Formats: sequence, C-alpha cells, structure tokens
Amino acid sequence: MHKRTFLKSITLGGLGLPQLGKSMNTQLVFKPIGTASTISKDENFWKSVRNLYKIKPDYINLESGYYNMLPEETLNHYLSIIKEVNYHASFYMRTRQFKERAAQNKLIAQFLGGSEDEIVLTRNTTESLDLIISGYPWKSGDEAIFAQQDYGAMIDMFKQVAKRHGVINKMVSVPNIPKSDEEIVSIYEKAITPKTKLIMICHIINITGQILPVKKICEMAHKYGVEVMVDGAHAVAQIQFNITELECDYYGASLHKWLAVPLGVGVLYVKKEHQNKIWPLIGENESVMGINRLNHFGTNPVHTYLALQFAIDFHNKLGAANKEERLRYLQQYWTSKVASTPNIILNTPTENKRSCAIANVGIKGLKPADMAEILLKKYQIYTVAIDGAGVHGCRITPNVFTTLEELDKFVGALKEMAI
Repeated sequence: MHKRTFLKSITLGGLGLPQLGKSMNTQLVFKPIGTASTISKDENFWKSVRNLYKIKPDYINLESGYYNMLPEETLNHYLSIIKEVNYHASFYMRTRQFKERAAQNKLIAQFLGGSEDEIVLTRNTTESLDLIISGYPWKSGDEAIFAQQDYGAMIDMFKQVAKRHGVINKMVSVPNIPKSDEEIVSIYEKAITPKTKLIMICHIINITGQILPVKKICEMAHKYGVEVMVDGAHAVAQIQFNITELECDYYGASLHKWLAVPLGVGVLYVKKEHQNKIWPLIGENESVMGINRLNHFGTNPVHTYLALQFAIDFHNKLGAANKEERLRYLQQYWTSKVASTPNIILNTPTENKRSCAIANVGIKGLKPADMAEILLKKYQIYTVAIDGAGVHGCRITPNVFTTLEELDKFVGALKEMAI
C-alpha cells in the first residue's frame, strides 16, 4: 500500500460513504513531525497513541497477531453502526446495505491499490483462500505446492481436494533464517513440474513473521504457467505494498489483524482472467459473473463491514509509513537485546526487508507451551506458543500501543528464563 496510491489522495467523504457515526472527526489531534524513521522512535507520540486504547492492566499483551484490539474511536463508531442497522432493521437490509457495503468494497480496493472489480470483502483469510482452493477447477493428477509453515486451515483444504479430486500435494519447507531471496524462490521452483497448477505462499509467515519475496516467486512461477495464491493475513496494514504490483493471481487477508477492523472482515483479490473459472463457495445466480459471483454468503453482519471506513481512517491518521517503521522498531528493539544471549534462539530474520512487527523466540531446553505459561503466570506477559513446522518458541507481536518499558520487562524475563 504505497502512500502515493492512497494515503494522501483519498477521503471518506469523497467515496459517498454512509455517515453512520455521530462524527467523523478523529480523536487523533496530534501531528507527528519528521520522517517515518524519526517518528518511529518518538516515545511521546506513541504514548499518546496508547492513550486511545483501553488497555487491560492484568498483563502485557504481546499477542496482537491473532486479533488486533480496536482503538476506542473505532469501537465507538462500530457500536453506533450496530445501533443504526438495528434501528432500521429489515428496511436497512433491503434498501441501504447494498450501496453502503459496495462503498466499503471500493474503499478497501483503493487502500490495497487494486481494482474494484478484482476485490471483494469476505469474513477472513481462511474463507478467502479456502474458497479458491476448493473452487479451483482441479483435475486428477494436478499438483499443488505449499510450505509446512503455511496456515493449517489452508493445508487442510488442500488435503481435502486431494481426496476429492486426486490432486497431488507437494510440501516444501521455508528456512527460518534464509540466506537470500533466491534461496526461497529456488525452494518453490524445484518443486514445480509440468503438472503444477497452483502455489500457495505466505506474504508474512504467521508463526515467525518472515516476509517472503512474493513478487519474485510470482514472476518465477508464471514462467512455468503456474498460478500463485498469497496468504496475506498479516501483511495488510503491517507493511506497505500495492497488491497489483505483487503480480499474484489470488490474495486473501484478514482485516481484523493489523488494520484493526472488528472481527469478521476479510478480503479476497482475484485477477479478472481467473474469476469465472473458480466455483463459488455458495451457489450464485448464473447471471452473476466476475468477482461478485465469489461473494455470495447470504445474510451477513453488514455493520461489521461498515466499520472498515473508520479503521482505515485511524490507520491513515497514524500514517502507514510511520506505523510500519514503529512496528519494525519495536521488534528490533527487543530482538537486538536478546540476540546474543546464551540459550535464546531467534526464529525470525531481523533485517528490514525480511520482517516487521512479528518475531519468534525460543529458549533452549524449554518447550514452547511451558515457555508461554511461565511468561504469563510468573511475568504477566501474554504470548502464544508455536511448536511445529521447524519453529519452536513463542510468537511475539507487539503493537502501536506497546511501550518500550513493556518490552524491557519481556527482555528481562527472557534472560532470567534462559539461565
């Protein structure tokens, strides 16, 4: 999501969006000054951002990767939308919802740098990508490639189409600390045969935070006539990118993670040339073609989709570049303090282009589940244990509301545990 494509050019009013909240005026009255690099280290600025959240005091939350807490501003607008939809009830659902949801679809398309006729809102990444996997026009003997570090729900769907259609699944493994982009591209390239139809890759691997060279993999695969589907669950609003410039064929993401939209909103991107060959998850009228035929899910909680506009507004007030640099700074702040500590194992590359907010850390001789339990019970630090696919440790996902003091406590806990 490059700044030139969105941040300085689009306003909510220009889209004709519904004014469902009492006010579109943001509570973010501060104006960060300087470059993104400078702002990323401005603790006064980020403490003022923290004040816009209602933080639970019982523990330090270092698990923003599953569900990103909404700032109070977005939450209040969301509650107003729920009341508005409920107030009009069936009248709203039969009249206003279609135009207003379409406006949100237009908004996310512009946010991602894509075209409205190639992007639709879904409920999450799993739904988006499983729709492609299950709806792909497979034939017996076709091959699919994915990594053991990919998300389990999508791997399970590949296993299902193998049983249903005779698809041959080929699993590769991505190293936690790669030597180069070329090493990663080569891993996928070596698995390709004339029968390969689809490769699934992560934009950001959810268990380690490693950023993959998506465009390079897509360019390589297309030389062999192979399509690429990208799991972008953790990339949207964590790092800046333009979806069309990735040159992928399919892209799915969850917006309740780093964009901080309420639970239940995802996005699916499908290149025009592929749209009509994918079978929809739920049957649609035969007259409906293009991307909309993949977006029929019956009655849905439209109020959740309408909250998208406010989440994007908050994201833009922070500044996409400022946010990305802050998230990367927080990760590198704590990883640099433990990198040389005996018995501590970092499972994430820390250079700028290979990671951002997320990192995974393990302690030699300590099971990840035990590590997570000790961090919570003894140190009041909440994380998530990862134990599989060559990754053994806790995933650490700080956020814009995370303070350096909290990370210092985490570093201290790790060093004590590693003795």
